[in-house]
Amino acid sequence: MDLGEGLRHAIAKLTRSVIIDAKTIKEFSKELQKSLLGADVDVELVLKFTKDIEDKALKVKPPSGVAPTDYITNMVYDELVKLMGSSYEPQLKRQRILMMGLYGSGKTTSSAKLAKYYQDRGLGAAVICCDVTRPAAYEQLETLAKQANVSFFGIKGEKDAARIAKEGAEKFKDKQVIICDTSGRNALDDNLIGELKRVDSAFKPDEKILVISADTGQIAGKQAREFNSAVKISGVLVTKMDGSGKGGGALSATNAANTKIMFIGIGEKLGNLEPYNAEKFIGGLLGIPDIGSLVEHVQDAIKEAGIAPEDLQVDELNFETFYTQLKAMNKMGPLKNVFGMMGAPDVPKEIAEQGEEKLNKYKVIIASMTKEERLNEKVLHDTDRIRRIALGSGTKEKDVHDLISDFSKMKKMFSSLKNDRGFKKKFAKFM
Repeated sequence: MDLGEGLRHAIAKLTRSVIIDAKTIKEFSKELQKSLLGADVDVELVLKFTKDIEDKALKVKPPSGVAPTDYITNMVYDELVKLMGSSYEPQLKRQRILMMGLYGSGKTTSSAKLAKYYQDRGLGAAVICCDVTRPAAYEQLETLAKQANVSFFGIKGEKDAARIAKEGAEKFKDKQVIICDTSGRNALDDNLIGELKRVDSAFKPDEKILVISADTGQIAGKQAREFNSAVKISGVLVTKMDGSGKGGGALSATNAANTKIMFIGIGEKLGNLEPYNAEKFIGGLLGIPDIGSLVEHVQDAIKEAGIAPEDLQVDELNFETFYTQLKAMNKMGPLKNVFGMMGAPDVPKEIAEQGEEKLNKYKVIIASMTKEERLNEKVLHDTDRIRRIALGSGTKEKDVHDLISDFSKMKKMFSSLKNDRGFKKKFAKFM
């Protein structure tokens, strides 16, 4: 059970309680402790957190008209926000950013992600490869830079990282954001400290960001303190937040080390990086819908898929228009994340994965259809066409029949919603 699931389970148990007394609060506190400790949050932080919850829940009366369970849930939300650290608002201005971290932290990928983040917001961005110790670091960053559509500089075979940093900064003086990726090590040793100091002096960064993997848990705090003591960091970027059960431990430990959390990596794609927002993160853990992020996610997916917004305005649903919708959905990332933004994070993993697999299969099947078949599904009653589409898409005839059956149900629903004035009114009001 991950942190979010554990917290939601504890709150659900509390809301089912008929009487909220000292015993109920104590049991609730134990459930919270179990969830937080399971996410590798430091024991002392957990005990302080749950004691504060207990004290407030037992001593402070809820405001008039507010149910005790709602009051306590809101209290948990507020205290978790404090525990995990304050939000960060990036400055969209000319700047140089030095990236550092140990091996396996995701530093090189994060450098490209960060460059793409600023480039997508109208700032010309470039990356410099100053990782002179890891084999293939040059090739990896060069490839990622092409994918992110940002400029790249490196000197293959050069071992003087400071020289590369200086020449790169000079080459990209017309760029608004320059990001320098440095070498890592298995641990912060004298060699790494010396190299980082030389690069720092040559590059003259405005920000120094330490990249830490979420799966390090509470060790993230120790890393932040050590790097800060050695080279004075501006803050941290936490990677692998989408796949690590220790993410809460990493964030809380970093916050406890008085280090600013600047960005978090929420997936493998280059667009899966966002400024750290404590309220949004905790809201996601507690299952609070994040409509703003969902809308932004959809817009980014449409842009990445190269789809014109007007192409998504569907007046008639056929396989052609359905294919356009599928392409946009495909760019939104794992369905589990999308369900989370909708406030339904507990959709079983196997169902989300099955849904994802089915949508991908449907996309391949539609790609094997002719223009006529996409625009008029009635011609698909022909068994020869079904056989040809299955062969062309590498699927079974049953899969093609399943798509036609599901599409038929969707079309009926689409027609009924399209003609439902009441629904249109409600949807417009919601938007």
